[in-house]
Amino acid sequence: MLLLNPTKDRPAHADDRFNEIVRRTIDFFEGRGKRRLKEDDRERTWYADFLEFQKREKVFATLLTPPEYGDGTSRWDTSQIAAYSEVLAFYGLCYWYTWQVTILGLGPIWQSENEAMKRRAGALLLDGGIFAFGLSEKEHGADIYATEMALAPQADGSFRARGSKYYIGNGNEAALVSTLGKLTDSGEFVFFAVSTKHPSYRFVKNTVNSQSCVACFSLEDYPVPATDLLERGQKAWDAALNTVNIGKYNLGWGAIGMSTHAFYEAVHHAAHRRLYGHAVTDFPHVRQLLVDAWARLVAMKLFALRAADYMRTASLEDRRYLLYNPIVKMKVTTEGERVVNRLWDVIAAKGFEKDTIFEMVARDIRALPKLEGTVHVNTALIVKFMAGYFMNQAELPAVPKRADAAHDAFLFRQGPAKGLGAIRFHDYHLAYGSVDGPNARLFLEQVEAFRTFGLTATPDAQQQKDIDFLLTVGELFTLVAYGQLIIESARIHEVEGDVLEQIFDFLVRDFSACALELYSKPSSTPAQQELCLGMIRRPAAAPERFGRIWSRHVISQQDAYEMKE
Repeated sequence: MLLLNPTKDRPAHADDRFNEIVRRTIDFFEGRGKRRLKEDDRERTWYADFLEFQKREKVFATLLTPPEYGDGTSRWDTSQIAAYSEVLAFYGLCYWYTWQVTILGLGPIWQSENEAMKRRAGALLLDGGIFAFGLSEKEHGADIYATEMALAPQADGSFRARGSKYYIGNGNEAALVSTLGKLTDSGEFVFFAVSTKHPSYRFVKNTVNSQSCVACFSLEDYPVPATDLLERGQKAWDAALNTVNIGKYNLGWGAIGMSTHAFYEAVHHAAHRRLYGHAVTDFPHVRQLLVDAWARLVAMKLFALRAADYMRTASLEDRRYLLYNPIVKMKVTTEGERVVNRLWDVIAAKGFEKDTIFEMVARDIRALPKLEGTVHVNTALIVKFMAGYFMNQAELPAVPKRADAAHDAFLFRQGPAKGLGAIRFHDYHLAYGSVDGPNARLFLEQVEAFRTFGLTATPDAQQQKDIDFLLTVGELFTLVAYGQLIIESARIHEVEGDVLEQIFDFLVRDFSACALELYSKPSSTPAQQELCLGMIRRPAAAPERFGRIWSRHVISQQDAYEMKE
């Protein structure tokens, strides 16, 4: 039921080459086994063997190179990239991370007009190179307005770079680091390429206790020829934000992959453990926790799959993906935490044992919502779309399922990163009106009550400056769009009605909890509080449906997958 299971046949992707890459990758990890995987994690071993594998198989080169800069077999295909992200995260966040950071490092290169640098990047990928994204700084984090990396123009037309960057994945071994700085004479932003092998590149330290290298590096009079500039001025700024649009989407797929492995391990342990003369899975609260975890995990994947369709179909005239993309980054990752928390409540002390994958997942699932301030930054971004979503609807072309073998060229010519408030959306009633389950209907009632809140008790000027207040409003709005795309995706992937109703069971509960939180804000007015109470619903109980979900989809997975030692 949609969840990755490495030991079973899955629906083939449109591309045989991609299917072969996935098969070989799974064979690589399964051949290493869980004991080796865990040992490398404990010893913080740099994953040179995986990087050698991807070099040999030309994985990154095939999946991350536009056709014109590759070997004739490559393209940038979001559906493939998402699926591969899921596979890597299934076996460990560190393997996903080196891939993810390579994606980010390539973003400014593929967006640039520097053809020589693009050809160089393509050649480096074919040689097994990994890449890095030099954006954050120690004192400013991801506040790129405050970037202190400086490029000083030289008389011969070249530049000298001085400054440091922090939290830079792959910063120890990257073939190139796409680095953001400012020109000392004009103050313009500029992206330029840096080699970690140059003597003026100084690797300072790994900032994390991990297999991954999240580096601090400094440039000390690093020579930058004009040919190594990628973008400058507004285009450099746009390249930074558009790269985040392209690459940070995969945070959600990292959460999906890790949560899926944790689910298999947890349900297997619970089903085979007896307490007080009963299987752990006989207890009603355990069944509730496992069904809730499974339903949330399926919802995560349904939403992320549909968001990929919008990304792949995007154009300058249709930028709806700019709403759905940060929801993958923010909502899918935080749902991953909720899934793991529920599984952990079931397996309890087992989740700490050093020979489990769960112990790794429980630690690393926390990272994804926090990378680059993901939750707060992306919720604040999501709020910008709310008026357009509810008030500026338009008749727009239906977006089909996009699993076709095509290069997603638009992602590298997204244009200026502005005008979000003017983006138009199709009427959400088209999705919500297509389902008729009791929980889906209850959720739509909540949505309409929230829309009334926005129209009749609009946050005043002071509340609009209150980030704490707006984050809760943003969470409610996120749930609306989350449910919409889940419905669309469920139809495409032929998800049965029981499953969709079980998903809306928890969405109704989550919406109610969030409405109560908004009610409790110190700045909420009496009128707003009354409307918040009107958003609270109790999901429709259906023991028979719950039983079918439990037997068909949850307990049936007790022996579906176990990683070999």
